[in-house]
Amino acid sequence: MNVDVAVVGGGPAGLAAAVELRRRGVDSVLVLEREAEAGGIPRHCAHTGFGLRDLHRVYSGPDYARARVRAAQAAGVDLRTSATVTGWAGERRLVVTSPRGLSAVRADAVVLATGCRERPRPARLVPGDRPAGVFTTGQLQRLLHPSPVGPVGSRAVIVGAEHVSFSALLTLAEAGVEVAALVTDLPRHQTYAAFRAAAAARWRTPLLTRTALTRISGHGRVDAVEVTDLATGAVSRIPCDTVVFTGDWVPDSELARRGGVTVDPATRGPAVDSLLATSVPGVFAAGNLVHPAETADVAALGGRAAADGVCAWLAGSGLGAAVSIEVGEPLSWITPQRLLPGRPPARFALRAASVTGPGRLEVRQDGRLLATHRVRRLVPHRAIALGTAWVSDVSPSGPPPVLSFIPR
Repeated sequence: MNVDVAVVGGGPAGLAAAVELRRRGVDSVLVLEREAEAGGIPRHCAHTGFGLRDLHRVYSGPDYARARVRAAQAAGVDLRTSATVTGWAGERRLVVTSPRGLSAVRADAVVLATGCRERPRPARLVPGDRPAGVFTTGQLQRLLHPSPVGPVGSRAVIVGAEHVSFSALLTLAEAGVEVAALVTDLPRHQTYAAFRAAAAARWRTPLLTRTALTRISGHGRVDAVEVTDLATGAVSRIPCDTVVFTGDWVPDSELARRGGVTVDPATRGPAVDSLLATSVPGVFAAGNLVHPAETADVAALGGRAAADGVCAWLAGSGLGAAVSIEVGEPLSWITPQRLLPGRPPARFALRAASVTGPGRLEVRQDGRLLATHRVRRLVPHRAIALGTAWVSDVSPSGPPPVLSFIPR
């Protein structure tokens, strides 16, 4: 099968990319989604808050996913579900496994939008027993939505205190599960103050900061967890029958790696330039595959932005030489990692490794100040704002621009 563009992943980023490509006149756009239904993670998130940035109205997760699918169908996108891309059979040639058997798709351009996932307990090396009742947020939401398929428990501990941790809290509350505590090894939560205040007021959920979950106990089913105060070393026991590991996102980059795409060691997703092009010609990456993890609407905007680079590639336009950008501590990563002078990206995504006080972000190239932006604080796992206009001032012949945090 030959197509103009193959999009791998039918979540918000992949569907938005496909719709935008069709809007720009690309004839054949194929979306390959491994699950039986497209729409991505929002399908399992019953709470509201989706779609404000991209669709300019607020949806529940399932309604947002349906709106994205309807838009793709109306645009004439060829959307195929239960179709898993298992590898590459040459340049921009994908191997696809589906109920119809094995097939190959040859595309003039490929957009990877495979998203990200939370690291489960084994990857976090949490010792103890191996009982039932241990989930990630994604597993929990799949268990309960769109309809419950099994028991969750009655009393839970949530590991993490970022946006998705409070989403897990809401999901558990809707299921009638008491949350004994949210546990984070950082000195504060990483969500918005309003979210934390609402959780404290509505459910009176304790937030244990500078605390690590150090053991899970239980035979058959979780019966308790052990937590350690990182400041004092004091160990305490919290009775519970459910543990939910949240956040700590890892891009689903296996397909990109198999295709020879250069992976950024900090994000662990594909390194991309201002037009979301990867190191492999004609292969682009978008959404939470490149910035784990932003909200669904931000991922969708990233998918839409990928159409710029894809259309330029299809038209035979050179994308130009890229200049790498570097970050200094306490910043941990930025994407896109390579800049095309004169072609600013749609947006930057960046993260910090530790909590800071107030200060400013500065971008300098060879001592020349390109941008400055004041911030109240940096918080891990929370998006940090940085404008893009300064990219036009980057010298293509100079050293890499450096993004730094200057404390006040």
